[in-house]
This record gives sequence, structure tokens and C-alpha cells, in this order.
Amino acid sequence: MMWAKYTPGEFWSNDPKQNSAAIAFLLYCAYAVLRNSIDEEQKRAKISAIYNIFSFPIMIVLIMVLPRMTDSLHPGNGGNPAFGRLDMDNRMRIVLYPAFIARSLVAIWIATLRYRIRLIENKRNSIN
Repeated sequence: MMWAKYTPGEFWSNDPKQNSAAIAFLLYCAYAVLRNSIDEEQKRAKISAIYNIFSFPIMIVLIMVLPRMTDSLHPGNGGNPAFGRLDMDNRMRIVLYPAFIARSLVAIWIATLRYRIRLIENKRNSIN
């Protein structure tokens, strides 16, 4: 929202892509609540799978179809290429590209931590 305040001048501009992403996020939050609300593993898996069967096509429509049917402030719509020369101010690039690199490095760090934890668990299980 801070980025939106800087670019179009308001925190929430009622853009179709913003609205679709917000609804998709709420669908994912509902999935997380559903997964954590059922104790029995088989029942949780079955109900979550049914929820995914219905919510996945809805998310495809929300993210890929509906926003492209209307005009949008975001790049990649109506012949507006993403990351074009006119899309971003150089001050925004100074923040965006290091953020991409930082997120990638954090993701790699988390993946290596998970891998090392699994190695330790496997070693501990093989000793017992």
C-alpha cells in the first residue's frame, strides 16, 4: 500500500488487479483457517482438497482473466509492457531491484535451514 500511495497517489485505488489480488488472498486465508480447524488428518485432507478444487479455478479467473478485461493502473495490461521504460521512476528501481535480490537470498537461506534440519532429523532417526 505504501508503493500504491507513491505511484497513483492513494493507498487503495479500487483497481481491478488490486481487488482481485485481495479476494484471492482472502481465499487463501480461508484455506489456511480450514486446514487448521480440523483435527482429524484424513478428514482435513479431504475437505481441503474439495475446497481447492473449487477455489483454484476462481483464483485463475480473479488473477488472470478479470483484470485483463478492464483498464488498469498496473503494467502488463492493454499493451502496457511490464517493467517498461515509462513504468517506473529510477528512485523506485533503486528500491525494487535490491528487494528482489534480498527476498531471493532470504528464500535460499530458509531452504538451506530446512534442508539442514531434515538432515539432522534423519541422522537422529537413524541412530534410534
